[in-house]
Amino acid sequence: MSDLEKKINKPNPNNFSDKIADDYFEIAGKKFSSRLLVGTGKYYDFTQTARAIEESGAQIVTVALRRVNIEKSDQPMLQDYLDPKKYTYLPNTAGCFSAQDAVRTLRLARMAGGWNLVKLEVLSDEKTLYPKVVETIKASEMLIKDGFEVMVYTSDDPIVAQELQDIGCCAIMPLGAPIGSGLGIQNRLNIELIVEQAKVPVLIDAGVGTASDATIAMEIGCDGVLMNTAIAKAKNPITMARAMKLAVESGRLAFLAGRMPKKIYGNASSPTEGKLSSLKS
Repeated sequence: MSDLEKKINKPNPNNFSDKIADDYFEIAGKKFSSRLLVGTGKYYDFTQTARAIEESGAQIVTVALRRVNIEKSDQPMLQDYLDPKKYTYLPNTAGCFSAQDAVRTLRLARMAGGWNLVKLEVLSDEKTLYPKVVETIKASEMLIKDGFEVMVYTSDDPIVAQELQDIGCCAIMPLGAPIGSGLGIQNRLNIELIVEQAKVPVLIDAGVGTASDATIAMEIGCDGVLMNTAIAKAKNPITMARAMKLAVESGRLAFLAGRMPKKIYGNASSPTEGKLSSLKS
């Protein structure tokens, strides 16, 4: 190899491609290269679920324990379609409206499947599906004391997010908009504040409707995005799953690259300095 070839092929510590190849985020001591997390509900059947999730490239899948069969072998089981050795199952407490119900549900989950990494959500009412913050904090304290690694669904309030982080939650998951609404991030400023102060991963959870919503979440520095309805209820869930994968990757790349400064006035793309029209005799 010539000196020139050696110089060209020499690893560059500032090479952006090299940085991307090693890009991952970590939750409870485990590294994940995919920053897209997906739910397993609302699909036509388990076959469609499996195809969409495979297309999404997700490594973490959420399981609503109150709605999915994980024990009765005489009925269709999610595990038959999504290999627990390939995917990290994330049991969640969807449908729980009190700390006590949520804690009980996850304790049963640990007994049934040995799951320790869990997603906590305690809802306030069936209309808005907003998190019930007081009960969420209470349940987080109980679960962490019980040895669980808690990823927590919460409001987009930076103060509450900080409190949950201080308690010991391993990931903060603020809503972008109400669950299943598809409205996208409604309070970008608050999400940015949560990201800025966080010492644990921040993942947008709820409200994503299309690919651009996922990209925005990643562009402002979120570590990942969790979604279900946006894929499962798309006209073509398989295609949308692929779109969401690319959207999350694109947003992450844009965040790492660093966007140009915003300006009020125009700024010519081509410089005029040195041009004939700018020269004076």
